[in-house]
Amino acid sequence: MLAILKSTARHALKHAVIRSILEAIALFGLDRRPGAAAGRGVIFTLHHVRPAGGAAFAPNRHLEITPEFLDEAIGVAKARGLVPVALEELPRLLADPSDTRRFCAFTLDDGYRDNLVHAAPVFRRHGVPFTVFVTIGFTTRTRTMWWETAARLVARVDRLAFDFGAGVETLECRSLGAKQVAFERLAHFVASIEEDAAVTRIDEAARAAGLDPVAMVAEEVMDVADLQRLFTEPLARLGAHTLTHPALSRLDEGRAREEMARSAEIIAEWIGHRPTTFAFPYGSRDTCGAREARIARELGFDVAVTTGPGVLGSADHETMTALPRVSLNGLYQKGRLVSALISGLPFGLARG
Repeated sequence: MLAILKSTARHALKHAVIRSILEAIALFGLDRRPGAAAGRGVIFTLHHVRPAGGAAFAPNRHLEITPEFLDEAIGVAKARGLVPVALEELPRLLADPSDTRRFCAFTLDDGYRDNLVHAAPVFRRHGVPFTVFVTIGFTTRTRTMWWETAARLVARVDRLAFDFGAGVETLECRSLGAKQVAFERLAHFVASIEEDAAVTRIDEAARAAGLDPVAMVAEEVMDVADLQRLFTEPLARLGAHTLTHPALSRLDEGRAREEMARSAEIIAEWIGHRPTTFAFPYGSRDTCGAREARIARELGFDVAVTTGPGVLGSADHETMTALPRVSLNGLYQKGRLVSALISGLPFGLARG
């Protein structure tokens, strides 16, 4: 329990530090003088795009932005000289030594329905290409989203009985702070045991509390017909995001390869076009690494993206299956903060 409390405090401190750095860059106008730190541009990461609102307890709020903020972020990117391009075009563009332009590509993970309803019209209005990464199990309702299930479960109950591996414990969930700690414990649980088993256990707890984890997926995620409709948008692309959204580095190579390959094959069956781009689930350094980048390359993906923060470098055309991205984080929905991120300065400071 103490470790989880410390983790929660570290996350709060991390967000405070990040915001302070971004605000300082914007305040002193450092983002208006792009230098070497800005690199060749950025790949933006998004998840939900939907109107503001919702419950007081929202541990996944960082994964959602408003359509208005997306509109503002696109405007800021263009104003800072970035050329919007489709993700799949980056290998050719970055490999051209005569092209010194800076680019931006917009990507959305998991295939949420609001990408079609709320995000697509914004991209259409700006004429900006975008790529939606599809998790097959979410689309077919055969895999649940543990982070969504856990959030609704903890929000629903005042006390949560759950076996984390040492017998059933009862967690108090009456206050927002207690709910956050309970959610963090469930997140830590998913990362600490075999992920399929962890997802099953969280689903069971949700059902015992009167929730339907599969119905949550159906509510939030596009089905095949939605994806086919989205693909008719001239600006829309679909990319692969595995079968079940696992941390690939924790799987043996055979299953990791199947998760990646089959996801692309199934998307090809749905839309008649095999995706050439891939996004690693979670995408952090401890969930995807050199092995996963190699597998993506061997499977024929032209581009694979992580969630490791950073701008595009001049040599990234040589390592196109492990590209960094910049999150359009729901906790930082200000145009000036997007401009600070585009400058690349926060990532240089982090490395320093």
